[in-house]
Amino acid sequence: MTTLPSRGTAPETPDETPDAGPAEGEPDDSAAELRPQPVQGSRVRELLHAAVGAVGGVERPGQVAMAEAVAAAVDSGEQLLVQAGTGTGKSLAYLVPALAHGDRVVVATATLALQRQLVERDLPRTVEALQPLLRRRPQFAMLKGRSNYLCLHRVHEGAPSDEGEGLFDPAEALGGPSSKLGKDIVRLREWADETESGDRDDMSPGVSDRAWAQMSVSSRECLGASKCPYGGECFAEAARERAKLADVVVTNHALLAIDALEGAPVLPEHELLIVDEAHELVSRVTGIATAELTTGAVNRAVKRAAKLANEKAVDALQAAAENYHGLMEIAQPGRLEELPENIGYAVAAIREAARSVITSIGEIRDKSVSDEDAVRKQALASVETIHDTADRMLEGSEYDVLWIEDRDRFGPGAASLRVAPLSVSGLLKESLYKERSVVLTSATLKLGGDFTGVALSLGLGSDGHRSGEPQPDDAAPADIPQWRALDVGSPFDYPRQGILYVAKHLPPPGREPDRPAMLDELAELIQAAGGRTLGLFSSMRAAQTAAEALRERVPGEILLQGEDTLGELIRTFSANAESCLFGTLSLWQGVDVPGSACQLVVMDRIPFPRPDDPLMSARQRDVEQHGGNGFMAVAATHAALLMAQGAGRLIRAADDRGVVAVLDSRLATARYGGFFRSSMPDFWYTPTATRYAARLPPSTPRRRRSGPADRRPAPADHRGLRLPTPVVGPRPG
Repeated sequence: MTTLPSRGTAPETPDETPDAGPAEGEPDDSAAELRPQPVQGSRVRELLHAAVGAVGGVERPGQVAMAEAVAAAVDSGEQLLVQAGTGTGKSLAYLVPALAHGDRVVVATATLALQRQLVERDLPRTVEALQPLLRRRPQFAMLKGRSNYLCLHRVHEGAPSDEGEGLFDPAEALGGPSSKLGKDIVRLREWADETESGDRDDMSPGVSDRAWAQMSVSSRECLGASKCPYGGECFAEAARERAKLADVVVTNHALLAIDALEGAPVLPEHELLIVDEAHELVSRVTGIATAELTTGAVNRAVKRAAKLANEKAVDALQAAAENYHGLMEIAQPGRLEELPENIGYAVAAIREAARSVITSIGEIRDKSVSDEDAVRKQALASVETIHDTADRMLEGSEYDVLWIEDRDRFGPGAASLRVAPLSVSGLLKESLYKERSVVLTSATLKLGGDFTGVALSLGLGSDGHRSGEPQPDDAAPADIPQWRALDVGSPFDYPRQGILYVAKHLPPPGREPDRPAMLDELAELIQAAGGRTLGLFSSMRAAQTAAEALRERVPGEILLQGEDTLGELIRTFSANAESCLFGTLSLWQGVDVPGSACQLVVMDRIPFPRPDDPLMSARQRDVEQHGGNGFMAVAATHAALLMAQGAGRLIRAADDRGVVAVLDSRLATARYGGFFRSSMPDFWYTPTATRYAARLPPSTPRRRRSGPADRRPAPADHRGLRLPTPVVGPRPG
């Protein structure tokens, strides 16, 4: 018998949960811009019905509409954007038509939670249900980057030493077997004999990043299956072989980005790509395409190459690193239009010295170095990375943004240089949509009520948007991806389940995190809610300031991100209804706590990027130079996406109730406020009644029905939320 999670143990991504409650109405036809073919639709509905029944769920209109749209996009070869709100069950909505199509499909997600849900629950159940109807049993597999898998060569032979002394035992050399690191190394070696996957995420409890780095390799460091004595047992190679044979390959955005950037295929050939959590794709691709030149990285490259390269070449690289370090110690952080002359000379010296070391490594053999091939491979990987990064910075492409970061992440004292693409939309346009259909889906793709902003960032220009049925002469240039968009809504009744409260009376926030009036407001809200508060802050400093100030003012425990692992903090918050959880970015998008433990979500301010953020400010200026509104296209879009995700933390199930409180008056008073509010779930909106907005008694009063002419909920319809009756008139926002 299949056992579904109870409400108290809900899965980590309930927007994908098959057993969420049924929708209370049809999706908005004005937003549904796709009209699937009836015959095709009937087949998809039959398969979806079987899949939903197999998991004990209930079909929703939005789920059916999305499944039909995905099937139509696959048949037409067009690209599809689908906004599917929390609770829609979108994983089944794309898996069913993908499996029915018969060709290989790659599903790329941003989070581990959704990857696990797909492989461990949704796909097994869906395949079982569809097998009799499809008359075949589709196979599925998970594939990640090589460094996510345990390297058996490292496990059995040890890791090459940064001091160039050949191999060493990390458990002995890095603190001994009794140290935390040593214990992690011992556990990894024991786990290597037990695991079938070698996947880091399958190890519980896990180990530190430092320990894992000793037992894994990057693709550049890997010896290759044919040269490695453990190639036949390699976990990463086994995962790749399974992916080649699978009908559905589940991967992550990072590997998808590497596949697009490297030029050489990493993923197996496929005809359909589904990008779930697509709102994250641009930032993940940007992260993969960003490079950094640090003194620490150059010094590690020097140590790794010391016994395998010409001494003169290694000394030159060391001298170049020291010169660069001296300049970075006095460098001022900020964006660079071009490299200053002195820094440019230092970077050029690093590049030329790295090139000489690379050549020298290929010429010199040293039999005294144990396991020379592995040591050589790691040394080459380090030096080649340094060379390529320096070369890119010296090239000074107009499509790159270069800046000085205020510190070296790998060591104190000196700043570092960073380079990132001005935009990844061109890269995505050229690499993502060639010779395959792509479905991009998320709960937040429409910002300000429009798909265009997100579509442009994903490489889908407005020229390729087709809003109606295709016509014989309806054609765009061949190099422009043809795309359609669909909003299937959400089964949740947001106006009846939640309130959006904006503290209009508060002064606009300044740059300081210490805002006495805001802290007073926050304390009053938490006391009214009896805890049960998720505090989303625009910076870690602001979260820390609020936690320190309120721990003495409100009852119940205040949990702070960084004081424990995120998973443990969320578990404690879920289990204790009187507690609060404060934090920053990962909480805006990564927390799923359905039920009474989270009934108040507070945002301290609109999360605009910092004015001095080099990449964001460069992108904003680029838009303005091309005649656009840089603020709205970059800063406002970035913030609206975060606010939509943050507000989505509140209603995670059909019987959830609560308040989203924004303690930034600009959301009510500024001209752009409407853009932000229309990007968020359609909660009942009020800019008043601070003392009543979070009055959430544990009992649930009987719902009162509104008349047919007024679909707005009565103020007392929100589990006892005591809001004053609003002034008669149109609903704001």
